[in-house]
Amino acid sequence: MVTMTEVARAAGVSVSTVSHVVNGTRLVAPATRERVQRAMERLGYRHQPTARSLAAGSNRTIGLAITVASNPYWVELIQGIDGEATRAGLNLIIVDTRDDARYESAAVANLLAHRIEGLVIAPADHWRDLTLPMLRDHAIPYVVVDRIDPELRIDQVGVENETASTAIVDHLLSLGHTRIGMLSGIPGLSTSSERVRGYQLAHQHANVPVDPELIRVGSSSSEGGRKATWELLELDDRPTALFTGNSSMTIGALAAFHAAGVDVPKDMALACFDDFTWADLFSPGLTTVAQPSTAIGARAVQLLLRRMNDPGAPAQTIRLPAEIMHRQSCGCPRPISR
Repeated sequence: MVTMTEVARAAGVSVSTVSHVVNGTRLVAPATRERVQRAMERLGYRHQPTARSLAAGSNRTIGLAITVASNPYWVELIQGIDGEATRAGLNLIIVDTRDDARYESAAVANLLAHRIEGLVIAPADHWRDLTLPMLRDHAIPYVVVDRIDPELRIDQVGVENETASTAIVDHLLSLGHTRIGMLSGIPGLSTSSERVRGYQLAHQHANVPVDPELIRVGSSSSEGGRKATWELLELDDRPTALFTGNSSMTIGALAAFHAAGVDVPKDMALACFDDFTWADLFSPGLTTVAQPSTAIGARAVQLLLRRMNDPGAPAQTIRLPAEIMHRQSCGCPRPISR
């Protein structure tokens, strides 16, 4: 069965754009709409509209509320959700939260107006104030993905942020670095705080004091990463290694290094959270934390189906392990090809 992800790839657009064309949840430029429709026809994509499902007495549509920022991690996560939803015979409507609590609440209200049967959400900061009460008022099954809130007893799935961050910073410390900078993500998000805790734990394990001046907020964006990296480079005693909290900030850090004439790893070792397709094509290849993004998305849909079928089931929080991809940006030599 053809998925929205495959249509998006063929049309050269995002999965959310395909969802808007299919479900009519937002206006799409005529030329873009036509390109999506041609791709659907060429691939043989078939979609059962929500209205038709309702007329038949069964609404098998779920929603996805997520930022569609230009980060490869989100693309792969959406692919996992879309693929698992398709396998389960579910329609999927995607809305962009823009990582803003007010915009998120409006987007979720739009999904609820489409009478979705369940929701997967990667919540923005302060979602407890607006979106969470709305979901509880509507008594709709939902699953939180990526941004786990340990204080809530709800279904959640994400990666082991703290463990993976500790492991990759441990590696930098083992290479002799004692001044390691860090670019942290959007303040208030659990992913940001967990990765900072991992950075701090690695220092504790090595009995190396943490210098708070070396932790800078990059706000999970390439521009934020670029600015935060410049701040670190301007320090009198600047770091000899850098740990970036996501792939967008990694791109920003690399831009700052290029502009400042900083050689990686000769002048600055680099290790990054989030792997992406071309990470090993950089020179040097990037040492990264690879999240099982597609598996996280698929597991979220499986949790949602469980909740939809058994509303009284106990809440589950699932953490999937990450993998460290050792390449050369950390200063390690290139493995010998066999």
